[in-house]
Amino acid sequence: MSIIKHRKIWFTISSLAMTISIVMIVLFGLKPGIDFTGGSLIEVEFKVDRPSGQEITDALADLDLGNLTIQLVGDQSMILRLKEINEDIHQSILKTIRDKFQPDIDSGIEGVTLIAQVVEEKRFDSIGPTIGEELKTKTFWALGIVIIAIIFYIAWAFRKVSKPVASWKYGLIAVIALFHDVLITLGIFSVLGYLYGTEIDAVFVAALLTILGYSVNDTIVVFDRTRENLVKHLGEDFESIVEESVGQVITRSINSSLTTLLVLFSIMALGGGSIRQFVLALIIGITIGTYSSIFLASPLLVSLEKFKFKK
Repeated sequence: MSIIKHRKIWFTISSLAMTISIVMIVLFGLKPGIDFTGGSLIEVEFKVDRPSGQEITDALADLDLGNLTIQLVGDQSMILRLKEINEDIHQSILKTIRDKFQPDIDSGIEGVTLIAQVVEEKRFDSIGPTIGEELKTKTFWALGIVIIAIIFYIAWAFRKVSKPVASWKYGLIAVIALFHDVLITLGIFSVLGYLYGTEIDAVFVAALLTILGYSVNDTIVVFDRTRENLVKHLGEDFESIVEESVGQVITRSINSSLTTLLVLFSIMALGGGSIRQFVLALIIGITIGTYSSIFLASPLLVSLEKFKFKK
């Protein structure tokens, strides 16, 4: 199948996906984690039957924890999100939960009762609102610097390729493809946040930056083959050169992504819960990035050249 020839199909698919993502973000928003809003997070695991969220809320009512929200995780764990607390209150919360929900077990010896350690703390994070706001600002700066650096790097790398498309436009198209990848990933996480309470935190930002690097690398591979073929087939039709270039690297790109996804799915299945959100973001981003590198970036390059020619 000719990828470049049928580029309107890919443009339509990408436009629909981006439009749906924007609608989802507007409707549901993104659920920021305590990394950006400030507050405390406690994750506990129950070795026996897990109590309901309402039971935990009632048990902790006397501690004045403010707006306490509880998210059930898996079959036995739960995450408590609340205002920023100190270590004394943190220990009071754990003690209250253990006193209330940790059962006594008969040891088999008359008059002797054991207390089973069935409530285990898995994670505790506490971040002040000032630090959260600082992290939010640094996140925007990091993303902006990365995007600008990508444009300049690609423009420099393709500086000798000025015809029929200027070198800086390769960088611009790569950034458009990156915007496509990030927007759709955000749209999916917006839905996950609405349905399952999935939050956007510093780990998610790290995943986004990783996606940017992986996706732009894939795009550059395609563009680099186009650069080589422009020299080999000087004077030939630009669309046919790009088509040939995509055909030469498509198998390599898909195979590379599949092997990476195979590892990520393994980590998703076997790894701990603390890294699953990071891995999920990578799975989504790399899948979309592979698509955009092949079916969006190069077709955009041809469309830009044809628009310039018509003009």
